Amino acid sequence: MKKTLFPTLAAALLLAACGPKNAEQTQAAAETATQQIVSSDIAYVQVEAVLAQCDLYQTEGVALQEKTQKAQKSWAQREKNLQAEAAQLQEKYEKGLITSRDAQAQQESIQKKVASYQANAQKEAQTLDEENFVFSNRAQDLLQRAVREINADGKYKLIINASALIDADTTLNITPAVLAKVNELYAADKKNDQK
Repeated sequence: MKKTLFPTLAAALLLAACGPKNAEQTQAAAETATQQIVSSDIAYVQVEAVLAQCDLYQTEGVALQEKTQKAQKSWAQREKNLQAEAAQLQEKYEKGLITSRDAQAQQESIQKKVASYQANAQKEAQTLDEENFVFSNRAQDLLQRAVREINADGKYKLIINASALIDADTTLNITPAVLAKVNELYAADKKNDQK
C-alpha cells in the first residue's frame, strides 16, 4: 500500500502545481479562438503566371528576351568567325603560304580583334543584365502594388505565393484579380510616362 500511496501523492502534487498554468492555457486558447483565421482571410497568387501573362511582359519582357537572344547569337557568331580566322591563319602558315613575319602580324591582328570583341561583348552583357534587372524590379513593383491595392481594406490576413502551396481550394486563388490590377497599374504608369 505504501508503494501505491507515494506515486498517487506525487501525481496529486503535480496536478496541483499545474493547475494555474492550465487555467492560463485555457484563457490563451479562448483568446486565440476569438482571433481565429477563417479561410476567407487567406488567399494565394500564382506569381509566375501573373508575371508571364501581364501586359508588361507581353510588350517589354518579350522584346527584352528577344534582344538578349539576338545578342547571344551575335556573340556566338563573332566567336566562331574569329576562331575560323585563326584556324585559316594556322593552316596557311603550316602549308608555307605565308611568312612567319606575316603570320605573326596577322595573329596579333586577330588577338586585337578578340580583345575588342571581348570588351564589347562584356559591355553589351552588362547593359543587358542591367535592363533585365530593371525589368524584374518593375515587374515586382507592379505585383506588390497590385496586391497592396487589392488588400487595401485588409480583407486578407495572409496572401501567399502559390509556388509554395501543396494543396489549396481554388476559391482562395486571387491570381486573376492580381493580373487585372497589374495590367491596370502598368497602363496607368505607361500613360503617366507619356505625359
